[in-house]
Amino acid sequence: MKVCSLFSGIGGIDLGFKQAGFDIVWANEFDHDAATTYRVNFGDKHLVEKDIRQVNPHDIPDFDVLVAGFPCQPFSIVGMQKGFKDPRGNLFFEIGRIIDIKRPPIVFLENVANLKGHDKGNTWKVIYSRLHDELGYDVKEAILSPHQFG
Repeated sequence: MKVCSLFSGIGGIDLGFKQAGFDIVWANEFDHDAATTYRVNFGDKHLVEKDIRQVNPHDIPDFDVLVAGFPCQPFSIVGMQKGFKDPRGNLFFEIGRIIDIKRPPIVFLENVANLKGHDKGNTWKVIYSRLHDELGYDVKEAILSPHQFG
């Protein structure tokens, strides 16, 4: 299956999908240092180093799975917790913009545990509504702790 990776960072999520036999066909990262490391880890053939807000979804090749580890700082308990009032928090909506055009069968999103409880649950309600009510996806969520895996 083909994967499109948004907010790819150095490729942590991509690595798991690659090791599971998926083919990363397109990736996007804005941060130059993270993109440099991503290229060391995966090569340069599919990474687009560009602000996601400037990406035309029609320029992304077709894919089966969209993965995104969108910015967590606006929702993390160790951050300012500004949520959607932080410009980085609004980057979630860029995922929706791309999903709306590309309509992948599977969407895999990753963020911090506090995302679900942020702003008394209102942040999660907005995310759930966008994915489920507006885009028509069945939403399954889980809070996982990394110390339970690997």
